Amino acid sequence: MFRKIISNLKSRVDRIFQSYVAHRLRLLQREDGTAAVEFALVAAPFFALLFAIMETALVFFSSQVLETAAADSARLILTGQAQGYDEGAFKTAVCGKIQGLFDCVNGVSVDVRKYASFASADMSKPVDANGNVVKNYQNTSPCDIVVARLIYQFPVYVSLLGFNLADMAGGKRLVVATSVFRNEPYSGPPCTP
Repeated sequence: MFRKIISNLKSRVDRIFQSYVAHRLRLLQREDGTAAVEFALVAAPFFALLFAIMETALVFFSSQVLETAAADSARLILTGQAQGYDEGAFKTAVCGKIQGLFDCVNGVSVDVRKYASFASADMSKPVDANGNVVKNYQNTSPCDIVVARLIYQFPVYVSLLGFNLADMAGGKRLVVATSVFRNEPYSGPPCTP
């Protein structure tokens, strides 16, 4: 009788164990939620990379817009159309060429300097030791060698795995557009080299 009870008990335990193992195997073989789990694992790096790419493209696009505005605005100085302009008037002319991408009035700085020769032109970053933008506006004359720069501190929001576009304090990237040229002889004799 004990043998029969033990045999029944053993067969029940075997069936329960087999049922448990079979149930676990079925759970392991199911793939209902794998797409959601895989997406959850990949989503954060994917979106971080996507936003970093978009921000990098926006910085390069804004740099190109600023370069175009610098070239167009430098033409005003080159041809003598900006004769008598002060910094504010020249900045107003610059802001007329930049549409919507920048806060031109409060964000774009104008730096116009004249030099004795092309070799003496200072092309260093227009930032002082404290990280502040250094700007200057000098009126120019015919045949002057001029460096005209437009400076904008572009806010950077995404930094990914140590890759950060910001090169200034406060999470900003300094975008500088530069034009170097010799003014035309718009009044008086031709320029001498």
